[in-house]
Amino acid sequence: MDKHELRVMALTGGLLSIFLFAIIYNAFSRKIDVPTCVPYTGVFKKPHIKKVDDLNYEVYAVAHMWSYDPDEITIPSGSTIDLYLTSLDVVHGFNIVLKGVNLMAVPGGVSKTTITFNDPGIYRIVCHEYCGAGHQYMMGKIIVTDKR
Repeated sequence: MDKHELRVMALTGGLLSIFLFAIIYNAFSRKIDVPTCVPYTGVFKKPHIKKVDDLNYEVYAVAHMWSYDPDEITIPSGSTIDLYLTSLDVVHGFNIVLKGVNLMAVPGGVSKTTITFNDPGIYRIVCHEYCGAGHQYMMGKIIVTDKR
């Protein structure tokens, strides 16, 4: 091997090491919650909000051309939502702005995640997966009210 080949191999090894370090660092230090998949049953076809107790809710959301159902959710601050998401037609995205929630709504599949809302405000929901001609209008919101 000549010195140019050794330099290329060293550079490649260094870049690979940086890449692997970045993956491991982000996986453990950022506490990113990976959504789970839930077996699909008929209960997920009908969108509804179920109040479990004063600060815990279950939201069964359905994405379809070009809206979410329910498109507006109101909860008190300090609440936790178990969100179950599915789609009736095509693949949709579900991104809660400023919360780091990024789900895919897939027909025949259910994505689940748990989110806690400590601060009052309006949290916008946008579709980040192109789903057709009305994609840009596919929005929703979570309104978190002050507990007082």
